[in-house]
Amino acid sequence: MTDLLPTARTGGGPAVLTKGAAPPQTPPPQDPGPGVARSTRRRLGPGRSLPFGRLIGPALLVALWWAASASGYLDPRILSGPGSVISTAGDLVATGRLQDNVLISLQRAGLGLFFGVVSGVVLAVAAGLSRTGEYLLDGPLQIKRAIPSLAMLPLLILWLGIGEEMKVTVIALGVAVSMYINTYAFLTSIDSRYVELAEGLDLGRAQFIRKVVIPGSLPGFFVGLRLGVTSSWVGLIVVEQINATSGIGYMMFQAQQYAQSDVIIVGLVAYGVFGFASDAAVRAIERRALSWRRTLAG
Repeated sequence: MTDLLPTARTGGGPAVLTKGAAPPQTPPPQDPGPGVARSTRRRLGPGRSLPFGRLIGPALLVALWWAASASGYLDPRILSGPGSVISTAGDLVATGRLQDNVLISLQRAGLGLFFGVVSGVVLAVAAGLSRTGEYLLDGPLQIKRAIPSLAMLPLLILWLGIGEEMKVTVIALGVAVSMYINTYAFLTSIDSRYVELAEGLDLGRAQFIRKVVIPGSLPGFFVGLRLGVTSSWVGLIVVEQINATSGIGYMMFQAQQYAQSDVIIVGLVAYGVFGFASDAAVRAIERRALSWRRTLAG
């Protein structure tokens, strides 16, 4: 008598096995070959981002500085330790000296950044959307790009004196060049097919700028803005040490005369904190404004 053993379905119906017969074997998995993608893919990107991950690097630098100072490897006459710097910063805050100088420096950097951003964007749009503007503006601005703003200090002092106008102008020149170069580069790299599509839809100049030019050049604008923020702080450090009577740079210059390295480091830390914070703010605005992009930055 034959015993029927139910097994897994093969094809359309149940398979019938006789008593003592071996069950069917599942074939071993085969290598899909070099031309077929495997189920487990190798990740080539930088990985997932960590909240406040960019603070790890500065924190390690401070920890290394603290350890070198505590172990005696750093001569306090050359580089003061973190404890001394924190104590000096507390004294400067208590007397109001640090706050007054910081506010003046922020005002100078803010004005220079504002005028530089506005002028750089206006020049980029004028040169990018008009051949006449390109022929008239791009050449002089490329020449200015090769001339550091600090190299123009003697001429600017001769023209504007040593007052606030000269300081704000030096900062604005550095910012404007960064804004122009990056915004102009992205604006002129917009695919011509979008321009042809806008012409086919009979868009006006204002609609073309709003729907094509601004989205296409916005990534370059933010790159230029980040570089412009850095340029504003670099220019500020220099102009505040030239016949200035206030500001963080002036405070550092006075400390140099009396070999107060702790006060100098307080000024450097203030510059670094403001530079890092302003760059982080621009990054946050950029992520929100360009949330439609998928990039390695996450």
